[in-house]
Amino acid sequence: MDLSRSATCTVAAVAVVCLMLPRPCAPAGDQLAVGELLLLGKSVVSDGGAFALGFFVPDDATPARQYLGIWYNNIPGRPTVVWVANRETPLFANRTSSSSGPAPALALANDSTLVLSGADGGVLWTSGVPSVGTSSSSSSAVLRNDGNLVVRSPNGTALWQSFDHPTDTLIPGMKVRMSHRTLRGDIFVSWKSPGDPAPGSFSYGVDPGTYIQLLLWNGTRPYWRSPVWTGIAVTTNYIGAGTVIYTAVVDTTEEISTAFTVSDGASPTRYVITSSGEFQVVSWNGTASAWATLDSWPGSSGCSRYGYCGAYGYCDVMAAACRCLDGFEPANAAEWSDGRFEQGCRRKEALPPCGVLDGEGFLPMPSMKVPDKFLLEGGNRSAEECAARCAANCSCVAYAYADLQSSSAKGEVSRCLVWVGDLVDTQMIGGRMAVNGETLYLRVAVAAAASRGIRRQPRKKCKQKRTENCAAGGSKCPDAHMHFLFMVLQAQRQGKKNQLNREPKQADRV
Repeated sequence: MDLSRSATCTVAAVAVVCLMLPRPCAPAGDQLAVGELLLLGKSVVSDGGAFALGFFVPDDATPARQYLGIWYNNIPGRPTVVWVANRETPLFANRTSSSSGPAPALALANDSTLVLSGADGGVLWTSGVPSVGTSSSSSSAVLRNDGNLVVRSPNGTALWQSFDHPTDTLIPGMKVRMSHRTLRGDIFVSWKSPGDPAPGSFSYGVDPGTYIQLLLWNGTRPYWRSPVWTGIAVTTNYIGAGTVIYTAVVDTTEEISTAFTVSDGASPTRYVITSSGEFQVVSWNGTASAWATLDSWPGSSGCSRYGYCGAYGYCDVMAAACRCLDGFEPANAAEWSDGRFEQGCRRKEALPPCGVLDGEGFLPMPSMKVPDKFLLEGGNRSAEECAARCAANCSCVAYAYADLQSSSAKGEVSRCLVWVGDLVDTQMIGGRMAVNGETLYLRVAVAAAASRGIRRQPRKKCKQKRTENCAAGGSKCPDAHMHFLFMVLQAQRQGKKNQLNREPKQADRV
């Protein structure tokens, strides 16, 4: 038996029964109760008037494609939509007043499932049977004034909510989450085009491989990456014109999440992924009657796109230019001068053989968005211990340490990152993002460090090649991969699974 077909038929049957029974044609106020229909041309408005739920047309196409969505109720002009239900199954509203049969409508079924039906009675979208709580014929769907559509039981338990199923927009109160156990999280997906809400090419969410950074993907390839979380619980950005954005990160034993709020009296503000791949924060300008872009990533310069400056290169964000990390030079000077940075940079001077004392050290580079593809050292290490872990491994090319300020509910107070491969997607950041910068300690030959301060970490002499691990205080040099496998397993035992594959699985997009 085809279970998926059976489930679809069951939902369709519920929808038809709902539509056939006599009941009010439109809900009152901010709620849709079992026994009520939301028809074309009607809407539910939140208590407070900030948001509306109803049907909208995204462009001037004929015949009109109708979608069920949530938009700002007090913003003039074409609806500014923050959530869409039937992204891939538009309703073609060609039904006339003389047409027979059920009208297109949204209904709340007896099992607390929201069902959107077309003119032929077929199901275009359903919220699915709630997996939490108990369904009831007394359930209701309430549009809250923060823009969240919530199906709740008579006792107020949330059975389903639109905030758990985002589209392309993040508004105050919404979370970007990832489960520590399943490594699944919220994925925001762009529209296909400005006039088509179907899922587009770009998506945004918590990196499932590390959980402490956010990624913007183009298809399955990283397109832009946020700075790595340094443990700051709340950051404050003064945008201007009375708008302050507060961003909070909460790390519990179950999940890590980030969300933002705005100051009292601020204009409507939202983050959105555009169909062209820009992750923007925009605010409503009432004087100009338009949305003003406050910031945008990757940005117009291009150098902040993922890996744009190549291995061992970095993007100087304030100068909007690619540069080489200290102690490195362009791998191909001619291409670099021509504005092509794919080959990145190379060392000016090779590192000495493994175990040679005083021939190398760690050069601090402050205000950096540290590179991608790091390994996370667990165990609440001190700054000195973090440095020693990198120094003890001849394959380690850099490290970074952060005091988490006791912001993790799991009792972690520090974070140690190490790199054993090429350093990619590094930035020197400033402006409003400067608070997210940290110091990257780069392993370089002493002669290549010029006169800048260098931190030396002597190691026990080792006759093996640099590709091997020289354990501090030990007499043997076990393979570097075994050493870092131990670190990965150690992190997994603490509930943090390191996945080095940077590409999101299709399941993560559900």
